[in-house]
Amino acid sequence: MPLTPNTQAPDFSLPDQNGTLVSLADLIAEGPAVVFFYPKDDTPGCTRQACSFRDNYARLTAKGIRVAGISRDDAGSHTAFQQKHELPFTLLSDTDGAVHQAYGCTLFGLLTRRVTFLIGPDRRIRLAHESNFRMDSHVEAVLRAL
Repeated sequence: MPLTPNTQAPDFSLPDQNGTLVSLADLIAEGPAVVFFYPKDDTPGCTRQACSFRDNYARLTAKGIRVAGISRDDAGSHTAFQQKHELPFTLLSDTDGAVHQAYGCTLFGLLTRRVTFLIGPDRRIRLAHESNFRMDSHVEAVLRAL
């Protein structure tokens, strides 16, 4: 099961689409962050989910929210996905699945659960939203939580 609200978010440090290490501490240094887990770059559902965050990015950043997506894809895949869909946020590579596991975002140790977390600067999870079918519901849930 994914982590639940009011629990402490596990720290992590993962490479972004450029190979630069980004930690949870980096993401929440100046305020809350949205961290969303998704299965695979450039697949229909994941593209809809990522583009929903892209289309609402200005609304989120206006509220001081940083956004990052995490999948098991490598940096090269993330770069292509980001460029193709003009994604303005960070994509992180969890190729060994350790962060997926720590956040409870795996099924049977192999499949990725599509879960979005809103994490406060105190590392407390404020929202954990899971939906594998309503891709726009992830942004909607974050905006409602704010």
